[in-house]
Amino acid sequence: MTTPVDPSRRAFFRRFAGDLIASAAEVTKVVGDLRDQSANEASALLREGTGNVGGAAARGESGAVAGWALLGGASMAGAVPSGFRTPFRLDEDDILLLVDQRRLPDALIEVPVHDANEGAAAIRDMVVRGAPAIGQVAGIALALTAKSMRLAQPYARRAILDGAAETLRAARPTAVNLGWAVDRLMARQRAIGELSEDGNAVAAAMWDEAMAIVAESTEDHGRMAEAGLALLPQPDGRALEVLTHCNTGPLAAGQFGTALGVVQAAHHAERPIHVWVDETRPYLQGARLTTWELAQAGVDHTLLPDGAAGSLMAAGRVDVVLVGADRIAANGDTANKVGTYLLAVLAARHGIPFYVVAPLATVDLATPTGAAIPIEERPADEVATIRGVRIAPRGTKVYNPAFDVTPADLVTAFVTEAGVLRPPYPEALRDAVQARASRRAAAAVVVGPDSAVAAVPA
Repeated sequence: MTTPVDPSRRAFFRRFAGDLIASAAEVTKVVGDLRDQSANEASALLREGTGNVGGAAARGESGAVAGWALLGGASMAGAVPSGFRTPFRLDEDDILLLVDQRRLPDALIEVPVHDANEGAAAIRDMVVRGAPAIGQVAGIALALTAKSMRLAQPYARRAILDGAAETLRAARPTAVNLGWAVDRLMARQRAIGELSEDGNAVAAAMWDEAMAIVAESTEDHGRMAEAGLALLPQPDGRALEVLTHCNTGPLAAGQFGTALGVVQAAHHAERPIHVWVDETRPYLQGARLTTWELAQAGVDHTLLPDGAAGSLMAAGRVDVVLVGADRIAANGDTANKVGTYLLAVLAARHGIPFYVVAPLATVDLATPTGAAIPIEERPADEVATIRGVRIAPRGTKVYNPAFDVTPADLVTAFVTEAGVLRPPYPEALRDAVQARASRRAAAAVVVGPDSAVAAVPA
């Protein structure tokens, strides 16, 4: 049996410097140091995976990975992969290594990504998934392309980066974090100069922005966990019963997790908690990934078929529903893994709080309602087969939307890095996003558009 890993040791609650900057004077004082620290912290974090040669696994420390497989190998016979914390890391040559989430929980295998094209393929093929994680991976992959083009002629470099950005944006259309991260890096390129003769400066600026996104995400998700913990009810004399859908832990978010980050916060605070895990057909993210992550952290959990959630709620065995999000429209309508809408309807029927835990990067103010959110349709075989075994007759027609949209009036509250947002959602979401944008804009003015140092993380 795998020994549960202490969440604090696994750095679920790693803290970055990032206290809110209260005034422009303070920004002026700390912008350079804080930005450098953010980039350095992110770079260190991405190289800290427990599977690193010479790391915890090599030293045989508690929490080391059993059967870690580097760059396409296979796990040791009979070993259950364990101890993993983050879905991506950088090796010594700045190659991005992604845990192949299609192979979990049977094998822990890393896939190398050298540029944006390989990053887009990994995102499209579900090697990495989860809106916050694919945003971070897209940023790093685009920065790697900029690095590879640093000696190219300016027009060629611009054309390659523009094409790479579009390839990444198209990899998965529903999750807004992907385009958000790409847009941030391309804005850094424009700030330096799309046709600058100094390709090294362009590459350095885009790399710095990618590292900032990772550092900000870690800080933001830690704040979400704390805000969600304060929101959770505290039953007397028994464990809190949480129902969740899909996978919202570190594999999906990068370091903390979103909805599962709240669960981790409760577990870390030694509050009794039990998690009901929807299997999440057809891709089985709950069965394959969420149960695995909860086992690593030692959190009590039970897997159930998606169709069993209603009877579970009717029996009074669910206190709260926690889910993540892939895109939140301006009015609060929320796209998340298909099956989320069903849970929201059931929660409303039974008077159970339904909380969406997501960073503000997931809010898309340019999308007015859920009706305007593009819903990705996945291949038929994901429904007609289970891990390569056919369960439906060949030729059966299949409808396989990857997401559905939960209307805003079914969401009890949004848990973000800015705190808990409650109705009316159009105003609450707009104000929170604008406040964050204002902080970033103020920092950018202090730094200046020609600086190689980017804005202070908001």
